[in-house]
Amino acid sequence: MNKIFLLVALLITTIQADGQNVPKIEQSTADSLNFSGGKVVTAYVTSWSETIPDPMEMTHINYAFGHVSPSFDGVVIDNVNRLKQIVALKKQNPKLKVMLSVGGWRSGRFSEMASSSVTRKRFADSCCQIVKDLGLDGIDIDWEYPTQSTAQISSSPDDTKNFTLLMHDLRSALGEQLILSCATIASAEYIDFKECIQYLDMVNVMSYDMGDPPYHHSALYPSEITDWMTTSQAVEAHLSSGVPREKLVMGIPLYGRGVTENDGSMTECWHSKSEVPFWADKDGQLVYGYENERSVGIKCQYVIDHDLKGCMYWEYGGKEQEPLRHRIRTLLLKKSDEGKLVQSPEIHQRY
Repeated sequence: MNKIFLLVALLITTIQADGQNVPKIEQSTADSLNFSGGKVVTAYVTSWSETIPDPMEMTHINYAFGHVSPSFDGVVIDNVNRLKQIVALKKQNPKLKVMLSVGGWRSGRFSEMASSSVTRKRFADSCCQIVKDLGLDGIDIDWEYPTQSTAQISSSPDDTKNFTLLMHDLRSALGEQLILSCATIASAEYIDFKECIQYLDMVNVMSYDMGDPPYHHSALYPSEITDWMTTSQAVEAHLSSGVPREKLVMGIPLYGRGVTENDGSMTECWHSKSEVPFWADKDGQLVYGYENERSVGIKCQYVIDHDLKGCMYWEYGGKEQEPLRHRIRTLLLKKSDEGKLVQSPEIHQRY
């Protein structure tokens, strides 16, 4: 889904690609989670990782990625065998929904495909056939971005109109029972939501990569450490553009941006206005912005307080992410009231 970024740590492989050693789920764990009436927790799982997700950590998996075919009328899937492994996780959690995400940064040919009713329909039919053949639950469209060539892909001024037509054709092919979602830029630009939202079940807001040091890339609220957009502003932009709360899924990154090695001269800080942690250099300037249990918990509470559909995160990685993933699951999926916001470890409150 995203551009070049710096991970907090290297992804840790938990299983060989040809293995099936998925940990068995204790019934007590399954019984304590609400996969039907609670919030949505969507994890993007990549084709290039070998990590097998815990199927109890989320309600939905968006598999990244498929791409528009070179002929502009079909879908090419990255590492289809891994996708089959991910689908097999539904045996562990029958309520888990697995979707194919088509697109990603620098994934092109959308503009050409969407410009013609013939290729749009063939593409939509191809998506539908893949869903049926692989036992998927729907399609996620990650076109980055209509009318824009920033990611070195083709574009046209007609892309916004054609995006709506594409959503219509996908909905017609998938029917009402299968899921259709899209991933969108934080600012809610380039898509006419008022026209196309009727065809969509969920809108996954990419509320991250919104700045590089000295700015935090995923701050919740505006402050002096934020750049052109924050998570709260991204939510408001989508609501104002016509996305209803019950379809809005807020993005949370499980990675950071900036310097990834602390040489001892950096101070771990918490920004009380933007509600995020960061590292500061000896001059007090932000050099690395990231998420911790406290900030993720506050974001989840924001989802609850604002009655949003849920949250999604990019991407499901290694064991170093477990505290963050567990925090999201506890706050958004637990049936009981045990999800409580946690205070971060003792770090410097610079602001």
